[in-house]
Amino acid sequence: MRFAATTSLLRVRTPHAEARVGFVELFFDLVFVFAVTQLSHYLLEHFTPLGVFQTALLLLAIWWAWIDTSWVTNWLDPDRAPVRLMLFALMLAGLVLSTSIPQAFGSRGLAFAAAFVLLQVGRCIFMLWSLHRHDANNFANFQRITAWLVASGCLWIAGGLSEGATRVVLWTGAVAIETAAPALFFWVPGLGRSSTEDWNIEGRHIAERCGLFIIIALGESVLVTGATFAKLEWDAATIAAFLVAFAGSVAMWWIYFNIGAERASHLIASAADPGRLARFAYTYVHILLVAGIIVAAVADELILAHPGGHTDFKTAATAIGGSALFLIGNILFKRSYMDWMPLSHLVGLGLLILLAPGALVLPPLAFGAGATAILILVAVWETLSLHPSLKMLPAEEVAPRKRARLKNAPAKVKARLKRPRRR
Repeated sequence: MRFAATTSLLRVRTPHAEARVGFVELFFDLVFVFAVTQLSHYLLEHFTPLGVFQTALLLLAIWWAWIDTSWVTNWLDPDRAPVRLMLFALMLAGLVLSTSIPQAFGSRGLAFAAAFVLLQVGRCIFMLWSLHRHDANNFANFQRITAWLVASGCLWIAGGLSEGATRVVLWTGAVAIETAAPALFFWVPGLGRSSTEDWNIEGRHIAERCGLFIIIALGESVLVTGATFAKLEWDAATIAAFLVAFAGSVAMWWIYFNIGAERASHLIASAADPGRLARFAYTYVHILLVAGIIVAAVADELILAHPGGHTDFKTAATAIGGSALFLIGNILFKRSYMDWMPLSHLVGLGLLILLAPGALVLPPLAFGAGATAILILVAVWETLSLHPSLKMLPAEEVAPRKRARLKNAPAKVKARLKRPRRR
């Protein structure tokens, strides 16, 4: 690494100061607004078992391109010119990646694969150049990461050069490598494995970045709803479907942001091993949240286009599946920093299962309204179930308050307060 960076490009971290998301990072995210829109359209147009599987592969590719970059900008200072230029280059690759999605399994497979490999491997090479003289542990970490991404990159390119089922198989292997790598700590023969304790991240930054991606996905849902509604005749059924779709987006926002996102952000900021929490709660679990929002957006578009008549399988599956994926993702996300699973979310999943047979008798509008009502119920239940004095407290402040309540409470109340509170 004779040509390694002589000046450190790492963020300067000071005690009691938080690394905030920079404007250039928000600019970078614009590419992925387009990517999420492309994914929802692809699923809408290819709603077959193979099409759903292909959409899942594309979603995972987009997610790993975005989340890996978010980890990198957690370490590097995006206000430094070389880092900004790197992000602009990744934006260009991401734009090619996004525009190739509709024909990723057709004529633009090689373009999709080449853009993805350039984005993933190119970012790693930049990190090796940046870290070699300034962070030995993270440099070794990125040596391992680069080895894994080069291996997956070979399958991406081979798949881009292939066609049909061969491309699907090769890209499935590539996605499997990308997905398994963090869980296996990027173990490489001769180089060993990384450790979450070496992933010295700024917790609030990664929490904010993932929250912004949820906003991106919800924004895509609102965009699809608005664009579809604008093209239709505004009769009573269409207006009702529009209101149901909007209410569903608001309920999803409320379930994620009202309590869970803020408390998780406080916890990871003070965690002894933030890398471990970030790997599970933000790197993996958020895939389910984004998938749920995309699938629900497809359901909104289908219901807006045909609010009356018979509820077909596509509409029922996306309405139930999108809400279920989102609730499962929230359960896992909140379970990562709580001692219990939110009861409101579990009941919501049960109600979605009970709603499923309703597709046989309910029109699409009523069926979609039922799924939205369940999300609203979960949001309201969770909000009201927590005591107002605890609802918006940072996680590290809840325990002292609870100890104070226990100290001054009667014996019977003490016994009740010691039991885990379920939501």
